[in-house]
Amino acid sequence: MPNYSPNGVRQLPPHANEPIRSYAPGSPERVSLQARLKAMEAECPEIPVVVGGKEIRTGEVAKAHSPHKHGHVTATYHKATAADVHAAIKASRAAWNEWSEWSWEERAAVFLKAADLLAGPWRDTINASTMLGQSKTVFQSEIDAACEMVDFWRFNVAFAQDLYGEQPISAPGMWNQLEYRALEGFVYAVSPFNFTAIGGNLAGAPALMGNTILWKPATTAILSGWNTLRVLQEAGMPAGVINFLPGDAAMISGIALNDPALAGVHFTGSTGVFNSMWSTIGKNMANYRSYPRIVGETGGKDFMLAHPSADVQAFAVGVVRGGFEYQGQKCSACSRIYVPKSLWPEVRDRIVAMIKDIRMGDVNDFRNFMGAVIDQKAFDRIAGYLADARKNASVIAGGGTDGSVGWFVEPTLIETKDPAYKLMCEEIFGPVVTAYVYDDDKWSETLDIVDRTSPYALTGAVFAQDRDAVREAHARLRHAAGNFYVNDKCTGAVVGQQPFGGARGSGTNDKAGSKLNLLRWVSARTIKETFVPPHDYRYPFMG
Repeated sequence: MPNYSPNGVRQLPPHANEPIRSYAPGSPERVSLQARLKAMEAECPEIPVVVGGKEIRTGEVAKAHSPHKHGHVTATYHKATAADVHAAIKASRAAWNEWSEWSWEERAAVFLKAADLLAGPWRDTINASTMLGQSKTVFQSEIDAACEMVDFWRFNVAFAQDLYGEQPISAPGMWNQLEYRALEGFVYAVSPFNFTAIGGNLAGAPALMGNTILWKPATTAILSGWNTLRVLQEAGMPAGVINFLPGDAAMISGIALNDPALAGVHFTGSTGVFNSMWSTIGKNMANYRSYPRIVGETGGKDFMLAHPSADVQAFAVGVVRGGFEYQGQKCSACSRIYVPKSLWPEVRDRIVAMIKDIRMGDVNDFRNFMGAVIDQKAFDRIAGYLADARKNASVIAGGGTDGSVGWFVEPTLIETKDPAYKLMCEEIFGPVVTAYVYDDDKWSETLDIVDRTSPYALTGAVFAQDRDAVREAHARLRHAAGNFYVNDKCTGAVVGQQPFGGARGSGTNDKAGSKLNLLRWVSARTIKETFVPPHDYRYPFMG
């Protein structure tokens, strides 16, 4: 089919962050979502592998469960075989020939339509998928699966327009241009369980820029991943542009990372897995057609720091929301706090009071603030940290676990006398916050402790009314967090407002939700056209 691009400089529809619905009692959105939740609990779809637009049922089937009701099966899914992965690479190459030649506006139209579908008729389905499959409360699902994914798809289009508009100057007699080409080959996108929107962006951002994708979704978020793909298909995404490969991560990665056509990796997950992928790519450099772009957002050991001038109630609320929303299973979740002795008794008591008030249970009950952690493996890992805390620190509140019906872990506050204690240093990925109490006159020394304690540098927050303290924290913690908050919790980055990503052990800091991320998925070509070229090899100085 010939490439078609109508004349005219086309303007995008206006874009703004998708409004967050309240789901308050009696609201129409609450009634609608509750009906969809009830229906989807009874559906249990059979999810296929998708290669080149074709649904493949391999016969090797696994089950996905609701974390808060682990006896309930939310979906069954077919696992990709090695042959499917090779077929997906072949399909991505075939799709690349046309997709990469589409005008960027035509690719943008797919994502703009997908955003409107998601914001409208698909909203209940994507929210219900995330609630049932990942145990998110209605609010946590709404800000992720609905609003953030809509924002990614709309704002990325606007960022792409800005990027394509960046052109070099031209001297008289010539025309200089920059062409932003898709990468040669395929992009391997690997998404985590904890944010539905991340899957939509890891596959979607490179695809918007003309690339074709092998998408390995987290099988613990398979239901929401499948419905994300269905939205894109309904929006007109051509076959083979995004190939959907649930299944064994080691096998799929082994094939993808060893293929000469690997053009890039778009990853969110653990630091260990990302390091292993990077090592594999490094060993294979001689075999690739080009240098793969490696983009990853990995772990975090995120901090909140109170200065003696801090607003105690604001800090305590920030800790509870930042540490316990979505069961602490956010890369950005508050995991370690530093509190001056003068404020600790009041901070501690306010946090404990809120912990005692928190409701935890089935996310179908909208009164609950927390659901369950994602699976047995996470449950056991967190329980191990809690057992260590009972021996080597002080459990101030919470600390209980119950895996009888769902994988429930109580919101927990721990105090340690050792700022290098393992729960201050290691990523737990659960609703566990550890506090270190410092002497009020050790503010500057505490800033140094915060900076050097963890190998990560994802998010962090400082609470202070003293502006000089804020200024000092800005300077001393400059490299300790890629997303830094002042008098606010360390979670809740919004697309277009706080581009997300960290450095050190937290990833490549390519800032999802910004133009910086899209830049990684293009390869620029400079074009110089001279209108009247010279006909004499000699220069004037030779006269």
